[in-house]
Parts: sequence; C-alpha cells; structure tokens
Amino acid sequence: MKLIFEDETYAIRGAVYEVYQTLGAGFLEGVYQEALELELTARGIPFQAQAEIPVCYKGTRLHQTYRTDMVCFDKIILELKAVKQLLPDHSAQLQNYVKATGMKLGLLINFSHPNGAEIRRIVV
Repeated sequence: MKLIFEDETYAIRGAVYEVYQTLGAGFLEGVYQEALELELTARGIPFQAQAEIPVCYKGTRLHQTYRTDMVCFDKIILELKAVKQLLPDHSAQLQNYVKATGMKLGLLINFSHPNGAEIRRIVV
C-alpha cells in the first residue's frame, strides 16, 4: 500500500531530521521553525511559513482563517511542537485543521522528544 504524498513526506522528514541532528532538543518552537525554513529552502522544498488558510464549514467559507506553522508542496500542513510529549489533543488539533482546510495530510512534528524528532502523519 502506497502512502499519500510519500515522496513529499520523505523529503520533509529528511529536513526535519537534519534540523534535529544539528540543534538537538530543548529550544522553543520558533527556533525550530526558523531552522526548518532554512533547511527546506536549501533542499528546494516549496513551503509557506505562517500561511493563512481559509476554513470552511459545511461548504461555506468562514471569515475566520487558520494560520498554519507551514504548508509544504501546497498540500501538506506542518504543525510544529517543542514539547516533552505529544498529547492526543495535539493530534486532534491537526486533524481538525486538515479537515477544515480541505487538505488531506498533516505532519505533527515534535522537536523536543529526547530520542529524536517525532513525526506523526494525520490523514483525513
């Protein structure tokens, strides 16, 4: 079974792991975001940081928008965290973002896991 956007997520994962290998755990989320932006750029991975994404409710576009940490390849939402442990609420949050924006995939990325960067795929 082929995963959705497998090649794209492989490229993103490589950038995430490089940032973690270089910085390690312990920084605030903003540090990881800025470093990841540099790494994605160096690897030629298209992205938008702090992208404002429309949100729909039952087919109607809301006035409120969602500002994501990043969107890569115009189709994958990245939600960055720097926490000791990812909680079910973090996954639920990203699942709602993916669903409400009409995208199909989100990557929940935690840079503060002691054993390495933790990446969870959220498919809707």
